[in-house]
Amino acid sequence: MRKVLVMGEVRDGSLRNVSFEAVAAAKTIAEGGEVVGLLVGEGIAPLAQSLITYGADRVITIEDAKLKAYTSDGYAQAVLAAVEAEQPGGIVFGHTALGKDLSPKLAAKLDAGLVSDVTALEVVGGNVVFTRPIYSGKAFEKKIITEGIVFATIRPNNIQPLAQDLSRTGEVTSLSVDIKDLRTIIKEVVRKAAEGVDLSEAKVVIAGGRGVKSAEGFKPLQELANVLGAAVGASRGACDAEYCDYSLQIGQTGKVVTPDLYIACGISGAIQHLAGMSNSKVIVAINKDPEANIFKVADYGIVGDLFEVVPLLTEEFKKLKVHS
Repeated sequence: MRKVLVMGEVRDGSLRNVSFEAVAAAKTIAEGGEVVGLLVGEGIAPLAQSLITYGADRVITIEDAKLKAYTSDGYAQAVLAAVEAEQPGGIVFGHTALGKDLSPKLAAKLDAGLVSDVTALEVVGGNVVFTRPIYSGKAFEKKIITEGIVFATIRPNNIQPLAQDLSRTGEVTSLSVDIKDLRTIIKEVVRKAAEGVDLSEAKVVIAGGRGVKSAEGFKPLQELANVLGAAVGASRGACDAEYCDYSLQIGQTGKVVTPDLYIACGISGAIQHLAGMSNSKVIVAINKDPEANIFKVADYGIVGDLFEVVPLLTEEFKKLKVHS
């Protein structure tokens, strides 16, 4: 049994789903011990109860105007204060932009080992065994932390959150931390990310490559995404060609996604792109070239012009929604 601290991540005034997945992972790591949620920012106290309904035993909030926007030095001060106060045996973050930036810094400060990008975990013989992909997802390794704090980041969309129980109750306390000597101050945040479903947490992703031919070529993909409640992504080739913003990029140098359904439209399947989506549960490829590399990883392949196939799929899914 050990106490585990879970970093809840807030975006646009609400908790990201990966926060609830992190609580589920923490439950496994705690082995019957206490799971303590941590929320850092400004005006985040009302979100604490959500973490409790998804399995946290209690929640600590750290609020300060200097924490309104994320900075690694500000958030590090806050989390380290919580670690000092709680002395946890484990820490869990989401493997998000925030988690990837902050967790190595904290691990170094705490002199702790860090297992990053965890896709599965289990307890074997009293040890927590973490599974994580290596070599761009072509292989997996299992890791055990034998001493010190068990520190891990979990990949979104891989660990099933616990069922929400609205009757669960737990203590919510605030921790006062003097945030000082910030080297970075955020004056303004200009968002370039697309509106709609969060790409890294989407259950369905519609992605376009160079085959969309232009920015206009993404319109049929967006229409299909609207019908399916999906997020739209892109290969690096489409981003380099300025068909869309780099915030949509999926791949080794972009976002890593693991949706239930990934529909690749006009994507050849370069290894760099496969590194970002090959662990999707079901992959559908649409491409005019029957020899395209994407078909080697696809569960279903459609050889055809995406500008003909995608609208047909959209219409069929609309019919299914009407009759369901």
